[in-house]
This record gives sequence, structure tokens and C-alpha cells, in this order.
Amino acid sequence: MATISSIGVGANLDLAGLLTNLEKAESQPLVALEAKAKSYTSKLSAYGSVQSALSALQTAALKLSDPALFQSVTGTPTVSGILSASATDTSASGNYTIKVSQLAQSQSLLTTGQANTTTAIGNGKFTIDFGTVTGGTLDPATGKYTGAGFTVDGTRAAKTITIDPTNNTLGGIRDAINAADAGVTATIINDGSGTPNRLVLTSTQTGEASSMRISVDGAADAALKNLLGNDPAGTQNLQQTAAAESAKLTVNGIAITSPTNTVKEAIQGATLTLVQTGTTGLSMKSNTASVKTAINDFVKAYNALQSTAKSLTTYDADTKTAAPLVGDSTLRNLQTRIRQTLTAPQSGGADDMKVLNEIGVTFQKDGTLAVDSAKLDKALDTNLAGVSKLFASASDSTAGYGKQIDALVTDLNKTGGSLKVAQDGVTSTIKQLDEQYDQVQARVDATVDRYRKQFTQLDVLINSMNNTKAYLTQQFEAMNASSGK
Repeated sequence: MATISSIGVGANLDLAGLLTNLEKAESQPLVALEAKAKSYTSKLSAYGSVQSALSALQTAALKLSDPALFQSVTGTPTVSGILSASATDTSASGNYTIKVSQLAQSQSLLTTGQANTTTAIGNGKFTIDFGTVTGGTLDPATGKYTGAGFTVDGTRAAKTITIDPTNNTLGGIRDAINAADAGVTATIINDGSGTPNRLVLTSTQTGEASSMRISVDGAADAALKNLLGNDPAGTQNLQQTAAAESAKLTVNGIAITSPTNTVKEAIQGATLTLVQTGTTGLSMKSNTASVKTAINDFVKAYNALQSTAKSLTTYDADTKTAAPLVGDSTLRNLQTRIRQTLTAPQSGGADDMKVLNEIGVTFQKDGTLAVDSAKLDKALDTNLAGVSKLFASASDSTAGYGKQIDALVTDLNKTGGSLKVAQDGVTSTIKQLDEQYDQVQARVDATVDRYRKQFTQLDVLINSMNNTKAYLTQQFEAMNASSGK
């Protein structure tokens, strides 16, 4: 059978164009399905925008739901560089005079020098414990005490370290101390002398109760004893280069001692971080600025949600196009629920704040919120506790707009929540449309394939008939020519 390389060539007809038109006609249902799927995809994307705006609102609400936000107190020193202060209890508010006479520091001890760090020194065991050096005098030149006592700190366990042929060099002793987690950091310095390598031991904790006592076992080699043995109340083979000291300060004339430079509860509910010695005033005030920022952020997040909703529900009369959520009940209902939550008065006593208007936050005609900054400032300055109760509450309570909006958004997004149900419904519809599209596409492909085969057969048949016609015409002309001779 004759073959046709291009459909329509054999018949000299535009069968290819006819097939294209038939395929286009058969594909019309696909065009409708594509448009429908695009519409639902836009709707799903719109729900995603709503969910994002809700998430921002929830984040702002969560911040306001935390009572700690309203208890934050900021300390402002009159002299910079001496200390910083903060508090999480408004009872710390007030003005103070603070004199820092001594900063806390760690004790540091220095061994005698060694020619190198790899020569064996000696074997044995030594124990490091901590306590307070009492009485006596310290010679600044030698870094050693005379006539002192040593009171062990019973809250800290002593640590025994073994030195043997695997670690009996200066470097090995350093590593053994660091690996023992004994509350001491060991390093080696080189002082440039003939025996330059010296082991430096520094307590990891500050405070006068962190002075070290190093007791070398009696069976240990003498060289190890001579290197490490150090008792402030007895033989001292190490030089103290920095004494263990506690921070000393006065707050309004009251003497206070702290083992660290982070001093807690010297002022109730406050933490002082000491930087250097000196005298400064300190004003502790409730951090109303952060509360005001949080309230404004909440209003902005709410208004952003309204703006998102508006953009997703508009109709353009000029182009006759509607946004993806025009007439959508899910969006309308969640807006209503949020507004109802924010307009429902909070419970409380006669003098407690109950509605947003009392702090200058009011609804506008367009559904957005506005803030009267002056009224908010006054509420924060005169009744911070009332503002706190308006938004936050104890962990076992559901009171407060912050908590309630957080709970509402969680409910909307949870499995079975209205927004989640709407999203799942649209997703399911898109999946069904995809399946329908595949089914219709398969039918279109089968129909077009059938047409193509029929057109090919027609093309071959007409081509064959044309060939037969040409042959017969040739034969008749030959016969006529022969008869004419």
C-alpha cells in the first residue's frame, strides 16, 4: 500500500488544517477546566495570604499575652560605663545611688618556670579544692600569704587528678587539668627567661570563695610537689597573680557583696551588671516604651489583615474582574469573629480596664483600628497594671485580648477550623479538576488519533484513485493515438 509522508499531501487537501480545527473543537472542555482550575488556584493562594496576615496578627497578640512584657523595667545610670540594670518586676522601680568599690574576679596562680614543656617532671596525684583565704597578709611582690587561713567552700567538690608517665610533662599536666573539669583553666605562657615556660591556673568562677588550694599526695614525686603544691595557709609554691575577689557595692548606702559581677536581687526583681568601679545614680522605670510598641504593632497587624481582606474581595467594574474571595463566607466570618473578640469587654474589677477604647485604641468606619497616642501614653503611665490585664493574664486563665486572639487564630488554622476546612476544600477541588483534565485529555487524544487514522486512510485512498485515474488516462490516450494511425 502506498504511504503518505504528510497528511493531505496524497489527496491534495488541507487535511492537516482540518485535523487541527477538529482537535481545537474537541479540546474546548479542557479550556473550561483550565479556567476553573486557575480560579481555584487563585482562591487557594488568596487563603494563603489571609493565613499569613493572621499569623502576623497572632505573633503580635502572643507578645501582648505575656505578662512579663508589662513587668519589664529599664535601668538608666546617670554615669555611663559603671553598670547596666534591668528588671522583670515593677517593684524595682525607683531611684538609687550605687557605689561599686570592687569588681569580682577569678584567682590566678603561676608556677615556677620550666626549660621546656615536654620534659618529664614527676608522677603522683594532686587535689584541687576551693575556699576563702582568711586573715594574714599578702606580699604583692611574691604573691604569697603570711599567717593566712583557708576555709573550704563546702558547696564545691574537690577534684583529684592523676599524673603518670603519659602526662607528666608541663604540657601533659596542663591538658590533664583542663580535661578534669575541675573548675580550673590551665594555660602555659613563655616569659622569655632561661626557664620560660610557666603554668597558669585560673579559677573558672569569680568570688572570694573561689581561691584554690592544691594538695599533692604524699607519695608523689618531689618535683611534682614543688611545682604544684600550694596552700594559702601553708606551703605556697605558686605565685598568686590575681586574688579571688567578690564584687563589693552599696545601694543607697547598704553594703552588698556578690561572688560575680552579675548582682541579682540587690534591688528586688532587678539584675545589676557591674562593669567598673565608681559611683552612679540609677533610675529604674517601667519599660512602657516596649509595651507601646507592642500595642502599635498589634494594631498594624490587625489593619494589615483588613487591607489584605479588602484587596481579596474587590470588584473592578471597569475590567469586570473580581478578586478571588469576593463573596467568600470564610473570610467574612473570620473577620467578624476577630472583631467580636476585640469588642467584647474583658472581665475584671470596677477599676480595671475592660475595652480597647480606654487605652486609645478605637475602631474606624472602614473597619481598621486607630491609636490615640496621647491617651495610650497616659494609660501606660498611670495604670500599667490595668493595661496588662487588658491583654495578658496568668497561664491558667483565658482572659486578655492577646490570649484570646492567639487562641482564635489557632482555632481557625487547626484541623476542622474554618480556614483550614476552606483551604482543604479548595485543594480537593483542584485535585478533582486535575483528574478531570487528565480524563478529558485522554478522550481528546483518542478522538484526534482516530481522526488522524481515518484521514490517513482517506488520503491513501484518494491518492490511489488519483494514481489509477492517471494510469487509465495514459492508457486511453495511448489507445486513441494508436487508432489514429
